[in-house]
Amino acid sequence: MARGCLQGVKYLMFAFNLLIVTGTFVMAIGFVGCIGAIKENTCLLLTFFVLLLLVFLLEATIAILFFAYTDKIDRYAQQDLKKGLHLYGTPGNVGLTNAWSIIQTDFRCCGVSNYTDWFEVYNATRVPDSCCLEFSESCGLHAPGTWWKAPCYETVKVWLQENLLAVGIFGLCTALVQILGLTFAMTMYCQVVKADTYCS
Repeated sequence: MARGCLQGVKYLMFAFNLLIVTGTFVMAIGFVGCIGAIKENTCLLLTFFVLLLLVFLLEATIAILFFAYTDKIDRYAQQDLKKGLHLYGTPGNVGLTNAWSIIQTDFRCCGVSNYTDWFEVYNATRVPDSCCLEFSESCGLHAPGTWWKAPCYETVKVWLQENLLAVGIFGLCTALVQILGLTFAMTMYCQVVKADTYCS
């Protein structure tokens, strides 16, 4: 992926990879919990509880930090995307060029803040052909009336916010399952300790 641009996608991929690693870790923790429950081993049950609690606290901390620094992330992403526009169409940046073309075509937008962002890139009053209302060869050289007016950053941001509800519901359901796991693990741990104390 091109350096200096699409940092948002880069960070999103990092987040997805982090989720995969976290999922693998949680699966291993679940295995420890299952063995602890089958063997009624207090050490494994307590380890399961503590590890599950640490994962839950880590996820909560990451979510809080994300919402606390949203403005900084927002500003940094816009600046970085504007710098990355200069790599559009350059050799070795086919992925970046295709990504911008797809975003501008699908979201019917042009540039990061508006179509004038491209003027700095080309040192002229022109935009890529993917900014055109009706695509045709070299349509980016025509008058601004033939280009999309909407800013891509805000358009994509609105789309993400519209779909944030689904992500939020998924996050809350995951948190509920983790809290239930914590509750059941501690309940079973207490039952095993109580049974061991009663038997002795």
